[in-house]
Amino acid sequence: MFKNSINSLFLIALSGFCSSIISERAFAGGRSEPWQMWFQDAASPVMEKIIEFHNLIFVVEISIVVFVLCLMGYIILRFNAKANPEPSKTTHHTLLEVVWTAVPLLVLVVVALPSMKLLYYADKVVESEMTIKVTGNQWYWTYAYPDHGEIQFDSYMIEDKDLKEGQPRLLSVDNPVVLPSRTNIRLLFTSADVIHNWAVPSLGLKLDTVPGRINESWVHINKEGDYYGMCSELCGVRHGFMPVHIKAVPKKEFSAWVEKAKAQFSNISSGSETKVANLEKPFDKAATGILKDRKRK
Repeated sequence: MFKNSINSLFLIALSGFCSSIISERAFAGGRSEPWQMWFQDAASPVMEKIIEFHNLIFVVEISIVVFVLCLMGYIILRFNAKANPEPSKTTHHTLLEVVWTAVPLLVLVVVALPSMKLLYYADKVVESEMTIKVTGNQWYWTYAYPDHGEIQFDSYMIEDKDLKEGQPRLLSVDNPVVLPSRTNIRLLFTSADVIHNWAVPSLGLKLDTVPGRINESWVHINKEGDYYGMCSELCGVRHGFMPVHIKAVPKKEFSAWVEKAKAQFSNISSGSETKVANLEKPFDKAATGILKDRKRK
């Protein structure tokens, strides 16, 4: 019976691990699906390594749980009052104490080394081919392309009444940030007011935008497509309405977009005033007032 229990626990752990791998591949696209578990499909080298690290931690955790359960089962069967009427009075066991100190340390090393390696990999900016500057505002994003003729534009969430067929609610924006795929891109983050957080799960990106400070990261998008994220730092009344939409396109298509963007976003100030007017709603008049005051300044 005890052996059957161990086999059952092992099968449960194995099936859970396999389902995690399958689930990662079951959901395509750069956003989550209803009732989705686990991660979105990885679309960058950093996210691929995050998933690999998650799988390693998952195996370590399941191994510890199974070991502890087996140990508890052994203790219950071997040292109960019926099987062991005269309990041992042992107070010290040097070898056992060394083992239960050394093994947890070894487990921590196994976890810590790849963790530190991943942190440095995600933080180190590789030799980039272009730069994007992201500025957080209450409650929209501003994107600048300093390497492409000073292109700069604001990105606002599309309200429910303006959504077109196929556009995801609370994730669609009027001006997505367009980036070339298969390109090393340097990312700079800052804020014009309070702390925001620019997060795109499928790309393994999640960095704070802090007023008066510039944070730096990088991304290499493996394939073309639409990738979505949200502001992940509580920043005010419309915090939940600051989506991120990245549109990854081939390099030739990106070059063509740059030429159009130079003309389209030549006068950003007038476009921003229009967006402020569109934010006027009964439930966030105070938020709109803050935006208008900042625009006047």
